Amino acid sequence: MARSQSTEILAEMVANVLVVSCEVGDTIAAGDTVILLESMKMEIPVLAERAGTVTAVKVTAGDVVQEGDPLVVLD
Repeated sequence: MARSQSTEILAEMVANVLVVSCEVGDTIAAGDTVILLESMKMEIPVLAERAGTVTAVKVTAGDVVQEGDPLVVLD
């Protein structure tokens, strides 16, 4: 049986983390918002590209992330 691969959801820009909408163990669908970022006074939702179970949340509200930083890991 093939094992699913982990997928990291990465920050696409330098931003502040406003809201973390998931926690370890949550099952999410493709298109679900997992993180809400703020940059230049704009709110940017970070969406899951595929369905999966959250195995790690790498940020908390108030963190500043750089482009390419891991935000959430799905399995």
